[in-house]
Formats: sequence, structure tokens, C-alpha cells
Amino acid sequence: MTIKRVCVFCASSPKVDQYYLDQATQLGKILAKKDIAMNYGGGEIGLMGAAANAMLSNKGSVRGVIPQFMVEVEWAHKGVEDMVITQTMAERKQLLVEGVDAIIVLPGSTGTLEELAEVLSNKKLGLFNKPIVIVNAKGFYTPLIKMLELMIEENFMTGENARLWIEVPSVENIVEVISQELRDSKTTNNSIL
Repeated sequence: MTIKRVCVFCASSPKVDQYYLDQATQLGKILAKKDIAMNYGGGEIGLMGAAANAMLSNKGSVRGVIPQFMVEVEWAHKGVEDMVITQTMAERKQLLVEGVDAIIVLPGSTGTLEELAEVLSNKKLGLFNKPIVIVNAKGFYTPLIKMLELMIEENFMTGENARLWIEVPSVENIVEVISQELRDSKTTNNSIL
């Protein structure tokens, strides 16, 4: 199955370890070279900016989705022409995942965590059925993944819910991982309530 568009959730902070910024840059290059469009939060700095800049410099297709109040404080990426401005954060989250073939989650803060929790919940409820790939760069998401596994161990979620997400250590083979998951999901039942 061809991957046409993905959504990327990630941090806007520029003060993070360079490795995280490099992963975002590498992801942007990979997506652009594979002709996969990217939806992202519309920011100009941090991992958001790194991914968008790499996409743009490699002639990739980028759509930013950002709320009006963030535009007013000049957080929007000035080089992204396809910039959708929303009135609310809820509308932003809805538009970010609309029409995508997968979601890629790079390291981030509470906003990224909120976005991830919402799509995991929606997938659990059968409202979203595309791959959700957590990039566990430098073990950043290990505590969160352990928490999700504990939810399964303690029967807050079923064992089937371990299929809600895919964990990868880096963005290196991310397109192949998503392609394989899309192929596998065609042959299995997507309902994992």
C-alpha cells in the first residue's frame, strides 16, 4: 500500500538534545525523498521546525495546522505555504490526523503526549485505524511504554491493545515499518477494543 501522507507529532522546544533535532531532520528528508506528504503542528522551531525545514529543503509537501493564537505570537513557520489556521486546539488535532496513512510520534512535551493519548484512545475505540509509530529515540518513551504495558498487565486494557502502537528506536526504517503495518492490518481485524 502506498503511503501518501503522514501526521507527525513532536516538540516545539529548540533547547533539546541535538540527537532529537537530528531525528526530526532525518525524518523530514526520508519523507520528502519518498514523496510522502507531512501534516504537522505548524511551528518554526524545535523538532517541528527541523522536520519542516528538511521537508522544504528536499522539495517535500508540508501542511502546517496551527491555532490562531499561536500565529499571533509568531510561532507559525513562515516558509510553509500550506498553513491551516484553526480557532481551537481541538480543531487542530482533528485536522492534523484527517486523511493520513499513519501517525509518527517523535519526542515532545505535554502537547505531544496529549496528541498521542488521544489517537491511542481513538484507535482503541475503533475511531482511527492507521499505524501509530512511537519513535523511542534515546529511550525517551520507555517510561511511557512501560506505563502502557502496566495498564495491560493490570487489566485496564486488554492484551490486544498492545497492538495500538509500534515502537521503533529511530526514524531510519520508518517508511518500511509503516508499509508492513498497513499490509498486516489489511489481513487482520482492526477492532482491538
